[in-house]
Amino acid sequence: MTAAIAADGLRKRYGEIRAVDGVSLEVHSGEFFGVLGPNGAGKTTTLEILEGLRQPDEGTVEVLGQRPWPRNAALLPRIGVQLQASAFFERLTAREQIVTFGSLYGVSGSRAAQMLERVGLTEFAETRAEKLSGGQAQRLSIACALAHDPELVFLDEPTTGLDPQARRNLWDLLREINAEGRTVVLTTHYLDEAEILCDRVAVMDHGRILKTDPPATLVRELDAPTRLTVESGLLGAERARELLAGGEGGTAVPDAEVRDDGISLTIATRTPAPVLALLAEQDALRGLEVRGATLEDVFLQLTGREYRA
Repeated sequence: MTAAIAADGLRKRYGEIRAVDGVSLEVHSGEFFGVLGPNGAGKTTTLEILEGLRQPDEGTVEVLGQRPWPRNAALLPRIGVQLQASAFFERLTAREQIVTFGSLYGVSGSRAAQMLERVGLTEFAETRAEKLSGGQAQRLSIACALAHDPELVFLDEPTTGLDPQARRNLWDLLREINAEGRTVVLTTHYLDEAEILCDRVAVMDHGRILKTDPPATLVRELDAPTRLTVESGLLGAERARELLAGGEGGTAVPDAEVRDDGISLTIATRTPAPVLALLAEQDALRGLEVRGATLEDVFLQLTGREYRA
């Protein structure tokens, strides 16, 4: 596949801090690519290098076949950037914001109406940006990034701080952007978001890329146990352990682990079929939930569980 982005050996230091430490990646044309990592992993700095906002200390990068640094005027009309912290011109309405951004690229002001409709802000066209809700402001930020019809769009944590409804509305918009053939590069802390939207993801930590693959591939490689959960009280934990050890009418499932927190009985195993059959035989299926591994499990295995401020 054609590479929209090709980076090799990128490094960026700030004193003793290695913000980006040997990052190499390739993003295919038309791909929805996610960059994941805890706070301080180097995601934003990596994006800023790819966007041509920062000069790497070492390494090479090509975006749409061109070098983004030194600041490449020929590349700018072909990329759209939505930064982590949106900043709008003071006292301008939503329509005026898009007109102003578009004018920087020689785009007609008539496109503002199209973009407002595209992101669902037509009724807020004459509302000042500072009066918009968080979700509306993020949509306006994306509209500004798309005003000049770029081929490649960078989105740095676009759904941070949004309520669940606003996040899902924004997901629909991002899917549409990608379905039109645009390459999308996304950083996010929301693992469910990456799992739903991205064709491939790169997991970063301490300035390095630890793994790059489709989310489903990363999850399968984890080989994590399946968790079967039912309402507590249907089957006692001790009785469940006895049955899973093969005692008195049970079926031996050697790797099964049982936990009962008084609300739910959870059995973790890599062989869920006999456990499910056993629960059915015991008439203990009320409230049944079956949960396999997720991208969050992959993320935690690769980056650890310690808190990062």
